[in-house]
Amino acid sequence: MADSQPVMTEEAETVHTASAGGAEAMFSTLDLVVLASLALAAVYYLILRNRKKQEEQASMQTFTITASSMPLATTEDSFIDKMKTSGKNVLVVYGSQTGTAEEFSTRISKECRRYGMRGLVADPEECSMQDLPRLTEVPDHLAVFVLATYGEGDPSDNAQEFFEWLKDADVDMAGVNYTVFGLGNKTYEHYNAMGKYVDKRLEELGAVRVFELGLGDDDANIEEDFLSWKERMFPHVKEYLGIEDSGEEEKRQYELKVLEDINHNDIFSGEVARLRSYTKQRPPFDAKNPYLAPLRASRRLQRGGDRELMHLELDIEGSRIRYEAGDHVAVYPTNDPALVEKLGQLFNVNLDTIFSLDAIDPDTAKKHPFPCPTTYRTALLHYLDITSVPKHFVLKEIADYVTDPEERERLLLMSSSSEEGKAAYHDWMVNPCRTLAHLLEDMPSCRPPLDLLCELLNRLQPRYYSISSSSKVHPTRIHVTCVQVRYATSTGRTNLGVATTWLLNHKTSDQPLNDEAPLPRDVRVPCFVRKSQFRLPSRSQTPVILIGPGTGFAPMRGFIQERAFQKQQGKEVGETWMFYGCRHKAEDYIYEEELQQFEADGVIKLSVAFSRDQEHKVYVTHHLREHAADVWRILGEQHGNVYVCGDAKSMARDVNHLLTEICRERGGMSQDEADKYIKTMRSQKRYSEDVWS
Repeated sequence: MADSQPVMTEEAETVHTASAGGAEAMFSTLDLVVLASLALAAVYYLILRNRKKQEEQASMQTFTITASSMPLATTEDSFIDKMKTSGKNVLVVYGSQTGTAEEFSTRISKECRRYGMRGLVADPEECSMQDLPRLTEVPDHLAVFVLATYGEGDPSDNAQEFFEWLKDADVDMAGVNYTVFGLGNKTYEHYNAMGKYVDKRLEELGAVRVFELGLGDDDANIEEDFLSWKERMFPHVKEYLGIEDSGEEEKRQYELKVLEDINHNDIFSGEVARLRSYTKQRPPFDAKNPYLAPLRASRRLQRGGDRELMHLELDIEGSRIRYEAGDHVAVYPTNDPALVEKLGQLFNVNLDTIFSLDAIDPDTAKKHPFPCPTTYRTALLHYLDITSVPKHFVLKEIADYVTDPEERERLLLMSSSSEEGKAAYHDWMVNPCRTLAHLLEDMPSCRPPLDLLCELLNRLQPRYYSISSSSKVHPTRIHVTCVQVRYATSTGRTNLGVATTWLLNHKTSDQPLNDEAPLPRDVRVPCFVRKSQFRLPSRSQTPVILIGPGTGFAPMRGFIQERAFQKQQGKEVGETWMFYGCRHKAEDYIYEEELQQFEADGVIKLSVAFSRDQEHKVYVTHHLREHAADVWRILGEQHGNVYVCGDAKSMARDVNHLLTEICRERGGMSQDEADKYIKTMRSQKRYSEDVWS
């Protein structure tokens, strides 16, 4: 290009000279004046347009906040502006995985009115959390964080970005008033890690803790923990901010609108978020956009006994859903249609009535408690949790609709925070597991409006199952292994699990798993995959110990399939020792043939405990103790990994104690050294748990 540049310049000069000469010959003086005027006008237009564009950009920049790594937002989306314009002074931020934290947040916001405050509930995934320092612009403000801890001390999905921002934020929170309530479970190692972290981090950034951190324990009674904290928090905050009681009663948050003239294509029929998303499926699929997976297999696993153990296969071909062994599949269940019919009769309503519940507060982020418009039947089938024990605040709200004095007095007592009230609630509601239908049956004079219950009841949440297959072996199918929840109550009733009962209704046969008996193609399960940290080591040579009794075997099955696949590919695969347990060999030894074949092929070493096949009970921990030398060889000498899946409260805790004991006895460690070794294994992801309580 450098060599050709002079030639191009000369050519340009020649063209310019010729054009000028031609102009003298072809155009008059007037023509030249007109052309010059047009040229000046064009230049002026370009300059003006460029200046205007720069001014617009500068103007837009004044509406953005840059002190954050999170996506920037204009003030139109700012919760600060909403609070200012609506007179709200309490921001309630929730991080919720199963809906409990969101429900607690709604209750806090609603109760603010009674204490002379007004609340705004915020989902951190949908608002600009980098605006938090601006809360000082709101008089008598308070930020309440209601945060659940999920998995290995992780934030809930909707609070993940907020957590990352808060961790890296370099902002001045001086003058921001806050308090935190955490939701956790003491059976887990990282109990309430998210609540504790946010409480500490906000203080580090200069914010003012105006009330102590509250810790809710789901293993005990998280509802009572929350009530106790909330009832101490409000009076303290009111006094701190110098606010007088308003004397206002808590009001309905949603207004009922019965719709008669409406296009049926505009009615939600069970979709989680987007209207007609079940008829027009579009990836990516997630919690707000589940995939309707065809159910290709559903079989009974056990050979006897009174439990229903099931094997399911969900077809994900063409969905672009990907999973790894150890991930979870979330299933959106449907409530029992017979129970829904019963509620319709108890409320004396036409279940096919089309209605909408619209937020009374125009500034609230949640315009409806669930997708609206819809029918009562759809709401009860797909959107409302109608099988859990109603909470204290629900009893308080419906007490006004009880005509019998004794029944009303009982409801008011059970909804109170007194020790007598708590005891009455446990005795009459919790211990006998009374659901909404049971309450209405046992209190005939209690008949609140169904739309009120639609506002008060929790959303029906997805159920999470450990995937029991490997995508290396089954790339287009997700296998699920589960047991039906079924138990008798002290009132003589039988309660059934929502999801497992719904799935069980699609069971096709009792034939062995290699028998092909596909289901009809119209059986579809709304689902999505949630990624997990429960993973096999990246090196196939690493030895592993798998501990999974009962349905805790589910993710281990995926791991074993993957190790078998790696071996078939010619890779060097480390020792894989499977410790499995069930009640009776003849009844509930699930996947027995598969396990025996894996053992025969040299993929695994197998140790099975049958707890009730002899006089004294034998569990997986007994077998671990018997093989203590091998356990230490794999974990202590070969630096292998251990994976535990099942009950957190007893089995997983017992395994942890036993492994610590093996470190002491076989590794020659002190108690402190053994505890530290196990803790180090956990931090290095060599000790992983997929447990439930």
